[in-house]
Amino acid sequence: MSKYKSQYKKSLAEGNHKSITRNWEWDSLFMKNFKLLIVEDDNLVSDALYELLNDQWDIEVANSAPEVNPENLYHVALVDLNLSGKNNEFDGLEVMQNLINHNSQIEIIAMSGHINREVMEASLEHGASRFLAKPLNPNEVTNTFHKLHSQLQLLKNSHPRNRDQNFIGTSKSWTNLLKQIAQLKSEPGPILIEGASGTGKEVVATLLHQQEGEGRPMIVVNIAAIPENLFEAELFGYVKGAFTGADSNRVGLIEAAHGGDLFLDEVEALSLNMQVKLLRFLESGEVKKLGDHKVNHVKVRTVLATNKNLEEMVQNKEFREDLLWRINGVKLNLPSLKERREDIQTLAQHFLKQNASRAKTLSEEAKQLMSQYSWPGNIRELKRVCEQLSLTSPLPIIRDTDVKSLLTYSQDEAPLETTDLSRGLETLVKEYEALIIQKILDKNRDIDEAAKQLRISRSNLYKKIKAYSLEWS
Repeated sequence: MSKYKSQYKKSLAEGNHKSITRNWEWDSLFMKNFKLLIVEDDNLVSDALYELLNDQWDIEVANSAPEVNPENLYHVALVDLNLSGKNNEFDGLEVMQNLINHNSQIEIIAMSGHINREVMEASLEHGASRFLAKPLNPNEVTNTFHKLHSQLQLLKNSHPRNRDQNFIGTSKSWTNLLKQIAQLKSEPGPILIEGASGTGKEVVATLLHQQEGEGRPMIVVNIAAIPENLFEAELFGYVKGAFTGADSNRVGLIEAAHGGDLFLDEVEALSLNMQVKLLRFLESGEVKKLGDHKVNHVKVRTVLATNKNLEEMVQNKEFREDLLWRINGVKLNLPSLKERREDIQTLAQHFLKQNASRAKTLSEEAKQLMSQYSWPGNIRELKRVCEQLSLTSPLPIIRDTDVKSLLTYSQDEAPLETTDLSRGLETLVKEYEALIIQKILDKNRDIDEAAKQLRISRSNLYKKIKAYSLEWS
């Protein structure tokens, strides 16, 4: 322990934490909204952590197991696993469990000087999302809490109360995505965003950009909208006389994003020739304008988006494998709207309220219909339908008949009122389960892959195929 104290005193004496904190002064105003509990029996450590984080967090310190007050909830808890001082007693695990029992949303970070796999895995099993090894590194602590702030801020902004935001949602899949976005704060990229059309790829790119702070440029490029013969000039720029019509120098889109983010949407639309040029830039960070001999170095984070399967495009010789490997390191997969059914009603009300001159609300029957629909066009389709409902619905309250007039249900997603409820829940559930399994089998004849998609064992799948007399060979 004395070795640990001397190392930590040395770190603080060198002022490492102060220089780091100053880099993030812009978000200090927001950080005070979030409460941090530090549970640590070593006063030197707790004092050092308080000094390191106090200007950013509302901190409470406990040197033993705290009394948990349900009315005094914390956003984050930093818990020492070895509060007793005895090497083999990890009473901090019980503290963590108690905190989670009172607040399931709390983020817990475990810390310990006992660095072994058993201890670290035990902390995760008891609810910790991260583990910090002692002696604590001030840079690691600051970076961890910096990303936690981003996560909390994103979750706060996505709450339905924040009607000004276009990325509201509280579903598990959306919350998990926001946590992934927060983990990418200050990461240099490139970052690849995958998702079907209308799932909000540009919204996610904007979130990635906004969490880095103000004053950074963001250049959005829709690759599919730029003709191939103009693409190089648009992306890299050109000098006067480079080609017919180039009567002045022009800065390219990459250079315009210097110091910020370059968002390349629909990256699958890049021709093979332009893929080579993009790869060269991503590898070197260098830009050469058309007609120029000078090379400029550009510092920019590249965020790319696609609604296609790039691995399949590589197999079909439509996308370069080396470019895919370069952009595929950090990837975000966006959930479809039907994977976020809990958010449909909230998003619909949000879109309806955007038209203040025609403020309308959804009836309960209309909400149910919208929740049952599959939304193949995802959020973009939902927004369009809400705009049409604002215009066409004759009453201030939108009825189920208004919704039905705009949506076309497939046979297996028909509204609930068309279902024969007299047949009983057990029968209806079994029929729906059989329908889902048959759909998976129709698309994938490999039993192992089908079981993986359904998240059940192979033997369980065989039993269900037999029980429901499903077609498979």
